[in-house]
Amino acid sequence: MQTLKSKWRVRWNVMDLDAMDFPTPDATVESISPEALKARIDDGEDVTLLDARMASDYEEWRIDGENVESINVPYFEFLDEEIDGDVLASIPDDEHVTVLCAKGGASEFVAGALADRGYDVDHLAEGMNGWASIYEAHEVAAYDGFGTLLQYQRPSSGCLGYLVYDGDEAAVIDPLRAFTDRYLADAAELGVELTYAFDTHVHADHVSGLRELAAEGVEAVLPAAAADRGVTYTDEVTLASDGDRFAVGDAAIETVFTPGHTTGMTSYLIDDGLLATGDGLFIESVARPDLEEGDDGAPDAARTLYASLQERVLSLPDATLVGGAHYSDAAEPAADGTYTATIGDLKTRMDALSMDEPDFVQLVLADMPPRPPNYEEVIETNLGRNEIDDEEAFTLELGPNNCAASQDALTSD
Repeated sequence: MQTLKSKWRVRWNVMDLDAMDFPTPDATVESISPEALKARIDDGEDVTLLDARMASDYEEWRIDGENVESINVPYFEFLDEEIDGDVLASIPDDEHVTVLCAKGGASEFVAGALADRGYDVDHLAEGMNGWASIYEAHEVAAYDGFGTLLQYQRPSSGCLGYLVYDGDEAAVIDPLRAFTDRYLADAAELGVELTYAFDTHVHADHVSGLRELAAEGVEAVLPAAAADRGVTYTDEVTLASDGDRFAVGDAAIETVFTPGHTTGMTSYLIDDGLLATGDGLFIESVARPDLEEGDDGAPDAARTLYASLQERVLSLPDATLVGGAHYSDAAEPAADGTYTATIGDLKTRMDALSMDEPDFVQLVLADMPPRPPNYEEVIETNLGRNEIDDEEAFTLELGPNNCAASQDALTSD
């Protein structure tokens, strides 16, 4: 005869585990906010995480760090009254443990089961969804153009964006739909008007906030070459061509066409101080060339990327800062906490930037990481062909970005 808990196990293996009603544990379990957990990690505190998601989800996307010990034990291991001894032995009983899952339901149950057995535990509020809601702004201290430049960072996926403001105007580059209200609120707090919103290209890893900001009265700017991919909302945006300039107070944003990652990939030079390179160049890697044209078109795209980097990016003064649209675990932040570096620094430490074209193409095509989760649907959404609500958009983009080529051999030791 099946016990009630064994019946739960059958049901929860085929349903959304965080949509179920878990039994209430006897012990009181505290929660920790995503922001508080990140602060502990950033402060260098040793953190032990018990990730209760399925192994496949854990392997694809999890919270990591030099001072983070991450253990994966799926939630169903805790459903029986008698938890397997090997499972309990894998969880440290002499240190604090934070349990997490996808949305917070399973982790509270698992943490309670452990607390009932004497473990020192709490659980992450809202789980990995909560982690994906963290969005931080850091000032780019080395920026020497007019006004002030901020870099937005989303640690869950490594997404980066930029806000430059001068006088009473501001512009955002590569806005995320999930944080549309944040950009408007930040501008209001700074006492400026958000005048422009720029996309560098048709993104494959996250849902753009360009249309939502346009609906709020912000002038949305999309590269004309990106629109050529079949964007359905060109009448709602300004199409920018190579060399176009946009004034933000006394600062200027210049369009620099840099195809390769996509046919429409465009960088934006912010007052000659920082080149927002989108997915063309990162501080630890270069773009992958296969997300638009697939494997067959990747070699030609890689050659185009090589030309863009050599002729349009590396030809700028060595003191020019580079800021991409992403960072990975391999990236080392600058002293100001931003993921930026000068062109001169990147020339020195990134081998891929000093190779000839054949070697460069061979390198970026070798051992490419898995494509971003749901990338085809994300692209269709950003082209305007797939209409989804905010919750669907947030869920669609969860996971790693994987927009860069493999870091292997890209940088010098």
